[in-house]
Amino acid sequence: MTKFGRVDLEEITINRIYAAVKTRFLDIPHSLYWQYSRTAKTNRLRIRSYKNIHRGKRCFIIANGPSLAKTNLDLLTDEVTFGMNRIYLNFPESAFRPNYYVAVNGLVLDQFSEDISNLPMPKFLNWNQRKHFEKYRGEIIYLKPRNVLSDFFQTDLTKPMVFGATVTFVALQLAYTMGFKKVVLVGLDHDYAETGTPNKTEIRMYEEDKSHFHPNYFPKGIKWQLPDLIRSEIEFEIARKLFYDDNREIVDATIGGKCTVFEKVNYESLF
Repeated sequence: MTKFGRVDLEEITINRIYAAVKTRFLDIPHSLYWQYSRTAKTNRLRIRSYKNIHRGKRCFIIANGPSLAKTNLDLLTDEVTFGMNRIYLNFPESAFRPNYYVAVNGLVLDQFSEDISNLPMPKFLNWNQRKHFEKYRGEIIYLKPRNVLSDFFQTDLTKPMVFGATVTFVALQLAYTMGFKKVVLVGLDHDYAETGTPNKTEIRMYEEDKSHFHPNYFPKGIKWQLPDLIRSEIEFEIARKLFYDDNREIVDATIGGKCTVFEKVNYESLF
């Protein structure tokens, strides 16, 4: 099948072309503000302050699959960790709190901005969604999305980056920038109960969310998008190779995870 970038030509439709053009048009003011505003300049200084801040150490990136409910996160007390999206729903069940928080999906930031604003740790968020956090004065570092046909791994986060198909890819780029030698993935089930068209915005129709660690992760009536697992694997392979070429590594300690890109390790054996 012939491809244009990462897209099969047979999958290109008028609706997809319209959506792509609209996304790029709406991005113009955000790109200009990122390039020339004082706010953006200050934000880039914040990004630079994290460069190699954890050089040579290991970290854990905590995804939000159902396996997280079977994972003892209290073991991470002395580790450096990244939490993502609605990880805070786990807080009543555990003493675990991530050192860093990452969320870039527009639907997540739009619908749960109040929850996210109240999180105390440094937060890496989508520059294009900054309007939701203008009144918040905590440590927020914005990342600028870039729309591309072929995904790549950004090593200079003061420049626009590919958010891709999963926030985990964003967290991996952050971990690389911060200098981590080893990254351990947890909760990356890479498996969803729902079926349908990836990236299509839909209203949740089910009372219980069976694709995440919490039944109310994306409750009924919430807008969400089914992830693109194939694109995720392409991005994971890009990340794996870049880490490997730089004498670093990414391993997967997810309990029962179905992602085959990274070396599998036993979670509890790491402590």
